[in-house]
Amino acid sequence: MNNTLLDIEFQAAVDRVNDHKEPFPADTLLKLYAYYKKATNDYGKPRSKKPIINAFKTNALFQVDNISEDEAKRVYIDLVTNYFLYRS
Repeated sequence: MNNTLLDIEFQAAVDRVNDHKEPFPADTLLKLYAYYKKATNDYGKPRSKKPIINAFKTNALFQVDNISEDEAKRVYIDLVTNYFLYRS
């Protein structure tokens, strides 16, 4: 998959997540957060007002530290696709 197609599919997945009105399960949300941050090369610190949420987000970021931005986009797309395919 070339980068342009990957970027288009990634943005479509991001839009799908942003347009979704129901809450995501916490574990799915953390994965989406981490892969999104890695895919967009955004290494800013988590900014929740709750320290425990920042800790979970930081841990999620550590778990994706060793993959490329393109791989993060692919995994994000797969997560979104599978979530909407298999949710009840």
